[in-house]
Amino acid sequence: MKERSEGEPMSTINPAKKLLMIPGPTNVSDRVMNAMLKPMINHRSPEFTALVESITEKSRYLFQTKGHIITITASGTGGVEAIAFGLVRPGDNVVVPVYGEFGQRLAEAIELAGGNVVKVFAEPGNVPRLEDVKEAIRRTDNLKAVYTVHNETSTGCAIPYIQELAKAAHEKDAFMVVDGVSSIGGYSVPVDAWGVDMCVTASQKCIAAPPGMVIISLNDKVADFLKRTPPTVRYFDLGKHLDFLEHGYTPFTPAVSLYYALEEALTALKEETLEKRVARHVKCAGQLYSAIESMGLEGFAEKGCRSNTVIAVKNPAGVNDERFREIMSDEQNVVITGGFGPLKGRILRVGSMGDVTSAHIQRTVDAMAKTLSKLGHPVDSKRVADVAVRGP
Repeated sequence: MKERSEGEPMSTINPAKKLLMIPGPTNVSDRVMNAMLKPMINHRSPEFTALVESITEKSRYLFQTKGHIITITASGTGGVEAIAFGLVRPGDNVVVPVYGEFGQRLAEAIELAGGNVVKVFAEPGNVPRLEDVKEAIRRTDNLKAVYTVHNETSTGCAIPYIQELAKAAHEKDAFMVVDGVSSIGGYSVPVDAWGVDMCVTASQKCIAAPPGMVIISLNDKVADFLKRTPPTVRYFDLGKHLDFLEHGYTPFTPAVSLYYALEEALTALKEETLEKRVARHVKCAGQLYSAIESMGLEGFAEKGCRSNTVIAVKNPAGVNDERFREIMSDEQNVVITGGFGPLKGRILRVGSMGDVTSAHIQRTVDAMAKTLSKLGHPVDSKRVADVAVRGP
């Protein structure tokens, strides 16, 4: 299998085309987009079974697992609902660290499934202390599961202690469940080695495929529970998905074209190797953080938990963030995004995931520097570019 060299893009960067540097969807290569042009096939056919088997094998590589893999046509939010309704039954007690919008949404999904959620909060820009979460786990009777968002795109923070949480959950005979929608592929998350019982990710983030697919990794313990205790949902009944997968099918009509795209994106990931993809994300994030600091801007997340896939930046003093992003998009052809909820107008967010390379980072920071200068905050673009090349 041919390996791509570190930093080698799957497609060339066209300066006339808008560069998406948002927390998803990410830029998708022509190779992956063209995969969707393949003819439709019967989703109850040997051809589709072979496609599912290929995706399953490559997804096991991605999650570093020997366990079960379920693919579902859905958004990342659909995947989160699937893992919530998969395990949680009315009256179950669940611990959830909440350190941003998506942690809150995860907790709400569990509550919709009937669970009693013990939330452990952190101030925006930080994650809950490990000891505080472990204490919540210890004091919660009849604990069913610990659920957590690994990487919080709303604040640019990531929890660095998944393995420790899993150990604490298992000591209470509880499940460990991870929302890895924006981290799997940008981080190494070996679910078997870390003791993660179930984990979900989405196609449009670090995998660099179009939106619309979720992949769920789960072990035998979860599979046994699902078959014994089916949830009160139909489309996201993961036990039903497992039953159909025994025959190589999905229980409901899948988006076949998106399956083709996902399979091609996972093939490209495996060609690059997971190790090199993760290293590339780490390198690009470091370059972004260094360049941002050289512009006189301040990162929003605390350094001990800052994300490798979404870089959050405090809004420059006296600069309207909507105007800033408008100039970047209209004049520099680079798209970033702002904060939302309580962080609206307070932060800028730069996605650094998928097929992102140093070239993407250099184009992004150059656009940011030129935009700052236009808005009355002079920045030496060449110096910023030099810093971005060097990195931390």
